[in-house]
Amino acid sequence: MRELVTDVIDMVAEIPAARAAVWDLLLDPQTYPRVFTGIGACARLDVPGEQTVFEFRIGTPEAGIRALRVRVVTGRWYESLELHTPEIGSFAALRMYGEGDRCTVSITYFAPGRVHRDITDLSNAAIQDWTAKGLRRIADILRGARTSTVVNGEGSLVRLQLEVLRQVTISGVVRTRPNAVMKQLLSLNKWGFNLAGGYAAGAAYSPGRAAVVDDRGSRTFADMDRRSNALAGAMAAVGLGAGDAIGLLSRNHAGMVETMVAAGKLGVDVALLNAGLSARTIEQIVQRHRLSALFVDGDLEQLVQYLHDDIPRYNTDLRPPFPDRYTVEDLIEVGESGFRQPTQPGRLIVLTSGTSGIPKGARRPHPKGFGTIAALLSRIPMEMESTMLIPAPLFHTWGLAGLQLSTALRCTVVLPERFDAEDCLRAVAEHRVTTMIVVPTMVNRILDLPPAVRARYDTSSLRHVISCGAPLAGVTVLRFMDTYGDILYNVYGSTEVSWATIATPVDLRFAPTTAGRPPLGTRVSVLGPDHKPVPIGATGHIFVGNHMLFDGYVNSAPPDEAHGMLDTGDLGYFDVNGRLFIAGRDDEMIISGGENVFPRPVEEALAHLPQVSEVAVVGVPDPEFGQRLAAFVVKHEGAGLDSDMVRTYIRHRLSRFSVPRDVTFMSALPRGETGKILKWLLAGRPDGELPPSALGGLGVTGSV
Repeated sequence: MRELVTDVIDMVAEIPAARAAVWDLLLDPQTYPRVFTGIGACARLDVPGEQTVFEFRIGTPEAGIRALRVRVVTGRWYESLELHTPEIGSFAALRMYGEGDRCTVSITYFAPGRVHRDITDLSNAAIQDWTAKGLRRIADILRGARTSTVVNGEGSLVRLQLEVLRQVTISGVVRTRPNAVMKQLLSLNKWGFNLAGGYAAGAAYSPGRAAVVDDRGSRTFADMDRRSNALAGAMAAVGLGAGDAIGLLSRNHAGMVETMVAAGKLGVDVALLNAGLSARTIEQIVQRHRLSALFVDGDLEQLVQYLHDDIPRYNTDLRPPFPDRYTVEDLIEVGESGFRQPTQPGRLIVLTSGTSGIPKGARRPHPKGFGTIAALLSRIPMEMESTMLIPAPLFHTWGLAGLQLSTALRCTVVLPERFDAEDCLRAVAEHRVTTMIVVPTMVNRILDLPPAVRARYDTSSLRHVISCGAPLAGVTVLRFMDTYGDILYNVYGSTEVSWATIATPVDLRFAPTTAGRPPLGTRVSVLGPDHKPVPIGATGHIFVGNHMLFDGYVNSAPPDEAHGMLDTGDLGYFDVNGRLFIAGRDDEMIISGGENVFPRPVEEALAHLPQVSEVAVVGVPDPEFGQRLAAFVVKHEGAGLDSDMVRTYIRHRLSRFSVPRDVTFMSALPRGETGKILKWLLAGRPDGELPPSALGGLGVTGSV
């Protein structure tokens, strides 16, 4: 008969690390989820009249997740530490001894089985082993063990190929019927694994199926293939050809998609221009990329009206502002279908987010075989021939990725020109949408709708709400899943590396702030300044390797590279479960009074305040400490919150260096067209005064 856990467990562990350093980590709540399995999160709470209180998130999604408040009682410094859970009558007492670079930890557990029901089935030896492994990982952090690399099939070509084959077969991306497979492969062989190939393959297999539904109507896969052929022929007739590049300034609709597909078939590169940019910035991008023509929505013409007259312009929609402006529809009606197929299809140039200044143009690679769709299917079980809603802008990497996915899955894509939270729910109900591609601001806007409004729409068809583009606050993650079910996925990536990790609903239930794990064919490492992996739980630079790394910037030096991986520009760490967490941008970290301080933990903490709608924290110069944090807060209407309350709250939850000296309340935060907060507009402006053009031109009033 197996021995079960007893009420009292005593153990002793030897740790090859200095006692004071181990003590400091044990008093940091962030240490516990990084090094001990079964702990998804831990945060310091502000409990009036209490000593330090940590709230642990423990368990598993299968066995249940529990939030447990633990009172931290310190005795003699560096020697005695106790963790009490009065509500269940359990505690752990630690005594530390030793000198130099070794210490001994003596631990007594009382009633550990009360912490979680799964523990009652464990043995004393299992709990002792769990404790010893966690303490050894603390020692690994202190001695710099090189353990922070997680690989999903990227290092084994045979395993990778077999797993790709399995994913595309079980999902139905590749049909088992020989004639269907032949139709797909012939189309993909002609145009490649890109948008053109995807629509051509869909036209060959399901010609009558709706491919794109926009505010004006719908197009079948056959329509998309035929019309893009005609548009490519017309582009060739007006002098465009392989090696040229055009600019595309458009909101989401079928004409935008047809322009991208036609240019790709002709071998013409397409620079996707952000509709939220200023006219001056667009002018700089047009000159930098030497664009041969512009395809522009009629209501965005004012952004290009001052460009040189010798750049031809065509309208992508049916609302031209000038009578003599040719539209995409006019070009298609010319009926030119003959054009020379290029040796290489045209590429899409996506602009970086521009959160630190002028956006850079990044050349996106073409998907290489079925590996791209297999990678995402390995973490997100999307369905063939379903309906996908993409309110995220197609000129953004994530919106574009969703469109590319839709062609491989032969989805019907619903494209709203502008995002409106209620219209989004209405579209889900009307079209029975199963997958929705969003950016985090859209998740927040949907949750901000009154409950009565949300209840009007049947969203039961939704299976996957996939967010990417910026961090999701942990409180937002849990609130969304409590409202709509465990259907939320969080993708971490960038224009340069495509995807890096994907957090599934299971990951997010356990650790709401995680960025997840690498999908198939991806390697992620957290590296130190020497380009060597840092220990599990330690913070370093995030590097990513996969087959979709970008082909370089148009006119800028590439990011740092190490061991075939690219630097994302973010800092983060892996926990013991292999999940990645983002600490923040490397250029956002500040040094205040000699301490490294990140804005994101402060943003996460403030997001838990019920009075706070949105928050951004940035570093600003400080004459005494070198730098300090400044918080910019948007309150819910009528909420009572002042600067002193914000500072007191953070002082009780985080370190004193994390307390924002400046707290500014704003009506809205400056955001780009994709919804990402433009922190460079806030940095250096602790008074919160932004140029009216910044606020008005960035859609910060509620629409994205």
